[in-house]
Amino acid sequence: MSEQEKRDNAAEKETVSSDKKAKAPKKKDAKKPNRVLRWLKDLRGELKKVTWPSAKDVIKSVGIVIVCVLIVGVCIWVFDYLAHAVVGALLNLFKA
Repeated sequence: MSEQEKRDNAAEKETVSSDKKAKAPKKKDAKKPNRVLRWLKDLRGELKKVTWPSAKDVIKSVGIVIVCVLIVGVCIWVFDYLAHAVVGALLNLFKA
């Protein structure tokens, strides 16, 4: 290859690469809305596949959660009361 051919090839590569660089940001901007719309369509399709619980099942589950919260709350209250009583007794014992 002659020097002139090498320079021509290098110039062509620079022109092609500069064209690619100029076009690349346009593709990114164009793909963003398409990606979001595709994601929303996929989301809608997946939500249609979900087996939603009936109102009776939801009420039953909510009742179980409320009962469990009350039981745990009572257990914490009892433990706190006992701990307070033990610490108070120990302080009174060594306060003399």
